[in-house]
Order: sequence, then C-alpha cells, then structure tokens
Amino acid sequence: MSAMAPIEQIDPSDGKDAHAGIDQLDDVENCPADLKPDRTMQAPPMVRDMTAEERKRKERILVRKIDFRLLPPVIIMYIMNYLDRNNIATARLSGEEGLQEGLNMTDQQYETCVSILFVGYILMQVPSNLFLNKVGKPALYLPAVMVIWGAISTATAGAQNFGGMVAIRFFLGFIEAAYFPGCLYFLSCWYTRKELAFRSAILYSGSLISGAFAGLIAAGITDGMDGKLGLPAWRWLFIIEGAITVAIAGIAFFILPNFPRTTGWLSEEERQLAVWRLQEDIGIDDWTTSEEQSFWHGFSLAIKDIKVWVLMIMLLGIVSSASVTNFFPSVVQTLGYGRINSLLLTAPPYILAMITAFLNALHADKSGERFLHITLPLLVA
Repeated sequence: MSAMAPIEQIDPSDGKDAHAGIDQLDDVENCPADLKPDRTMQAPPMVRDMTAEERKRKERILVRKIDFRLLPPVIIMYIMNYLDRNNIATARLSGEEGLQEGLNMTDQQYETCVSILFVGYILMQVPSNLFLNKVGKPALYLPAVMVIWGAISTATAGAQNFGGMVAIRFFLGFIEAAYFPGCLYFLSCWYTRKELAFRSAILYSGSLISGAFAGLIAAGITDGMDGKLGLPAWRWLFIIEGAITVAIAGIAFFILPNFPRTTGWLSEEERQLAVWRLQEDIGIDDWTTSEEQSFWHGFSLAIKDIKVWVLMIMLLGIVSSASVTNFFPSVVQTLGYGRINSLLLTAPPYILAMITAFLNALHADKSGERFLHITLPLLVA
C-alpha cells in the first residue's frame, strides 16, 4: 500500500475547497504499515463548524433521508430474492396440476430440487462479497445479479423434467447468494454500527413479507391463470414473478446510489457529514495496520472468536427449522383444505412473524441490548 503524507489540519479560512475535508478521509485508507490514523485529525470544515446541537439535528435529518432513499428499494429487492427462491413451494400446489405432478417427480426428487439451491448459495456467498468489495459498485452489481436471477426464475417455467429443475435451482441459488451479503455490505457503507442493526432487521423482514404474499400471489394465479395459453398455473407463477423481478432490477439501476461521497441527492454538507460520521464510528481503536488489513487476517480473527461459532450454531438451527417454509403450503393442505385455501392460509403466520421481528428489533435498537433480544425469541420458538 502506498505511503501517506501526514494528514494536514484544514483551516476553513484558507480558501481550500470543502471537498478537502472528505478527501482527507481517503488518505486514512492508504495508511502505511507503521502509521496509524492521526488522533488529531479534524472533521471536514462544514462538519467542524457545526454546534453539537446543530450536528445532532442535521444528522437526524440525514439518516431519515438515507432511510427514505435506500431502504424501500433494497427491501423490495430482497422480497423478490426470497420470493423467487421459495416459489417452488407454492408452485407445488398451484393449479389442478402442480409442479410435482407436472414434472412427474417423486417426493424425494422434489426435496432434492428444494435443497440443491442452497448448495449453489453456499458456494457463492463469500466469493461474491469479495468481488463486490473489489469492484466497489453496489449500485451496479446488485441490480445486475437481480436481472440474472430473475431471468433464471422465469426460465424455471420451461423445465420439462427433474434434471432440468435441479440444474435451474442450483444456478438460481448460485446467483441469488450475491444479494443478501452484498446488501449488508452496501448498508454498512451508509449507516453506523448502531444504526445498522435495526436496518438489517428491517431488511430481513422482507423475507417475511415475501412469505406472506407468496401464497396470496399463487392463489390469484391459480384462480385466474390456470390453463391460459395451454400453460398450467405453476408455470405462470414462475413467468410472472420472474418478470417482475427483472422489471424491478431495471428500475434499481437508476435509483440505487453507490456511496455517500458520490451521491447526487445529498448536498455537499450532507455528503461531508455522511462520510465523517462513518469515519468516527470506525474509531481509532478499530484501525489496524495495512499489513493486517487482509482477507486472511480477518478470517483468522473470525475463527478465533467464540461468539462467531456460537452464532453460527444458532443460525444452523434457525435455517434447519426454517426449511419448513418449502413445505408449508403442503403441510397446510394436509389439514383438509383445498389448494387455493391452503395457499391463502400460509399468509397469517408470516404477518405475525413480521410484526414480532419489527418490534423486537425496534426495542433492541432503543435499548442497545442484543443478547436477550436474540436468545429469548429462540427459546420461545
């Protein structure tokens, strides 16, 4: 990494462009191995001239503005990510002849189609985020992968046998894996660590929203599209939902920003404040030398941290129990309901889960407590 000149103190009266304050932050990223960030480094001029009360007020307005511009598109994209992943469950009951009957699959083959997606998902998650971190263009990368998985989801309608369905599901998982970790990386470039916890919970609620609407959409397609143009309802389900995904991705290309520094809908003062508050959140104590800033150093820290292993085991249990979502409509049907009613009855549990998750995350954010907010819901479940 190239050497860095000492960070100069910027005097707002010396006539320098206000951008100098932000550009100064770039120098910190290029810190040489034997030099840590200067503890005397000052905020950019526009931020430094604010009173504490004024900064608090402007930062609150800034965060609200970021919430309004960032959260709706990324949540909608995640809804489609989860919807396209799990629509195989509703396709199983869509129409007079569902997916399993239409492709003459056994129960074991259907279960293989469900699980193969996660093989591709596991293979792509880490490499995708490493690539995104390298290219540094989330506003381009996230919509691009969405277009691809939307096209793959649409292509599912053309599957003619078990082998074709397995191949499609594998590649769907491979591409979809890029979104959720990539989105968390994207949000971390805009929010402080304290703010990110609640926003991540809101993002994850998109999976619950998709679960609530999946059955409703499938019921509507089953009722109105089954047999249209000679296609069964389950094929229409993949066509319609995949097309919606591609359309949303096309819009996302134009509305997603990259980073605060380059965002046009922020004023110069807001850009400086957005960058500086993240710089403050990193903190001097969190900085490492350039020799330590590597993938393997981070990997080593992760595997040595007992909390990572505990959370991994907890997540393993959550994911295993959550696999019921792929069979939920079929389970409801065993209670004696018809196909359409079974699809409709899958919505209420997800709506309740969404409300519970939101309230739990909101209280955790307000209180600053994390342990009980993670463990108590798991114990109740």
